[in-house]
Amino acid sequence: MKLSSAVPLVALLYATASVALAASDTELAIKGSITPSACEPLVSSDGMVDFGKISVKQLNSDSYTPLPDERLLLNVHCDGPTFFTLNSIDNRSGSSAHHDMYHGLGMTPDGEKLGGTGFGFYGLIADGVSRNSIISTDGGVTWHPAAVISPMSLTAVAAGRELVPIAVQNLDAELALFTHIAPADGLTLIDEVPLDGHVTVQVNYL
Repeated sequence: MKLSSAVPLVALLYATASVALAASDTELAIKGSITPSACEPLVSSDGMVDFGKISVKQLNSDSYTPLPDERLLLNVHCDGPTFFTLNSIDNRSGSSAHHDMYHGLGMTPDGEKLGGTGFGFYGLIADGVSRNSIISTDGGVTWHPAAVISPMSLTAVAAGRELVPIAVQNLDAELALFTHIAPADGLTLIDEVPLDGHVTVQVNYL
């Protein structure tokens, strides 16, 4: 409906310009996409992970301190079989003390990176069948097996050992969080400092 109503408007603007300036013209571009079906991702526990209070005495002074692994359930429901990928958006970008595959946890008041968390992607059940995950780091040109969701790659569902995405209507999987705090010797922890990780899981249509 919106697309068809915009076409006469463009035609009118072009015709008006042609009458007013017979020797001049201009171009307008209309962009967008129509998806075959909509998909909605949902995460258990409202997507909240709370590690509670962590004492400085619990932190390693010269190495990363791993926090307990947390597991959430991720469900993606589509209106019909759909080719899609998943990726994450780090809303605390630039604060990860790990490499770019990890998501930041915020910083101390002195601008020191607190740590990072990575996402494992396990136990995929797509439309009632056990499946595998594959990732692409070149925008979907090539794929290889991996069980992660990150800001640096696209993750899709594959059948068996095939390295091509398949269409899925309902996906249930486990999202595992692997979280580490940076070495305490490099952090100013005089006052209480909150962990402030914030990540968006995004569905992209192929």
